[in-house]
Amino acid sequence: MRLLITGGAGFIGSNFIRYMIEKYPHYQIVNLDLLTYAGSREKLKDVESHPHYAFVQGNICDSRLVDALVSGKSEAYGTTAPAPVDVIVNFAAESHVDRSIADPGVFIRTNLVGTHVLLESARTYKVKKFVQISTDEVYGSLGDTGCFTEESPLSPNNPYSASKAGADLLVRAYHETYGLPVNITRCSNNFGPYQHPEKLIPLMTTNALLGKKLQLYGDGGHVRDWLHVADHCSAVDLVIHSGRPGEIYNIGGNNEHKNSEIVRKILAVLQKPESLIEFVEDRPGHDRRYAINADKIRRELGWRPVYEFATALRETVLWYKNRL
Repeated sequence: MRLLITGGAGFIGSNFIRYMIEKYPHYQIVNLDLLTYAGSREKLKDVESHPHYAFVQGNICDSRLVDALVSGKSEAYGTTAPAPVDVIVNFAAESHVDRSIADPGVFIRTNLVGTHVLLESARTYKVKKFVQISTDEVYGSLGDTGCFTEESPLSPNNPYSASKAGADLLVRAYHETYGLPVNITRCSNNFGPYQHPEKLIPLMTTNALLGKKLQLYGDGGHVRDWLHVADHCSAVDLVIHSGRPGEIYNIGGNNEHKNSEIVRKILAVLQKPESLIEFVEDRPGHDRRYAINADKIRRELGWRPVYEFATALRETVLWYKNRL
């Protein structure tokens, strides 16, 4: 099987590539990544020499490059006979909400226009499966009870989530209009190794170790459902191989915690005082609560998360500590 993984030098993409190489060493994987501030080849240094892995630096908005990769005619495939890609998995995205508020344009270009370029190439070269990696943020904000299902309406509240929702609708349209075999996955907050330090867990861990203030928006009561990145990878693997064309699959860890709770847990692991916590003015359009109902992927594909949250959080915090 030939896979084009976009955004594979980022947090989730790099973990997914490593997962796939370990499980399917005979698969041919090309990693297309622009190497923005959040991407680094260092994340995959241990697999660079694998005979079935290749890295290409480039932009998913570059239709010529994307066509060369999807058609199989790129030099990235070495001496292998030209043949179209079997599967595209689109992890490539601008994903930081604060940055989307400051500069929405780059989010529209990467998340929406870039997805369109990939879809056009997938349609042209008759890709067998297109998997769009999305987010629970497209559903908007929940009240104190209930969970998002795949039937929940899209109600994004910031430029990041709006750009992802728009991309999801394009993916759906390409299935309905052109018959492109697609799946959309919407996951809850991921955590684990190799995450950029602008995200909550690595940011708070790093700041605590440096003795800096740990700034929490508002009252710190915003609730997120946490999912270990390796559990996310196993779910996407199942979607690639067994997901029904046109279907959406929610992927959640069933680990709801307030941001303030997460920060206090991090401080406890590091044995740092809670006096480091500082509450600051809330950001615009800040969703209060996310929660994912993952019954569909459990029922249809047999997926189950295996990471226990408290243990995985501790291991993650110590991973960042050991690399500071």
